[in-house]
Amino acid sequence: MTSAILQIQQLSFRWPTQTAPCLLIDDFSVAKGETVFLHGPSGSGKSTLLSLMAGVFLPQQGQVRVDGHAWSDWRASARDGYRARKLGYIFQQFNLLPYLSVQDNVLLPCRLSAPRAQAALLQHASLEAAAQHWLAAMDLPHTSWQLPARALSVGQQQRVAAARALIGSPALIIADEPTSALDETAAMPSWTCCSRPVQQRIAR
Repeated sequence: MTSAILQIQQLSFRWPTQTAPCLLIDDFSVAKGETVFLHGPSGSGKSTLLSLMAGVFLPQQGQVRVDGHAWSDWRASARDGYRARKLGYIFQQFNLLPYLSVQDNVLLPCRLSAPRAQAALLQHASLEAAAQHWLAAMDLPHTSWQLPARALSVGQQQRVAAARALIGSPALIIADEPTSALDETAAMPSWTCCSRPVQQRIAR
């Protein structure tokens, strides 16, 4: 049986200004190799849940584990290091460094994590070749690869963020509305998702 890459157990999360939790999840897991599509109305806590999955936020109660390790067991610096090794995260606002080139933005996970860089080098002749592979896969013209990220359109920046998440084949990809700025033909049709319910209660 395929083991879980992500496990959530008895999670409770509330913002400091709230008296009641905005997220309550009894039990949820994602198997290695599985794709899950999270959907719900605006303000229902989707982005908050993704941030909890990635260890950006920590729950007041319960555990979130990635590949068997609980985020709450580590200090912030250790969480940052583990996130760089294990996760590819496509942020809703992209979070590119505007002054770096497109290629250097994609290379950031490899600069921050030696294991991630090693994984990329096992697949490509160099880190630059790995970055260029994913930029080409995102249909970004090579003439844009050395431009600063701020010079690209919003849709192009979103594709750069996707390339950055995928380089080095991390164990878990978390994507927050990864095609929101793309037109229908550019919305990466190969990213098919299966939808299944999360056993959760979301406070209204």
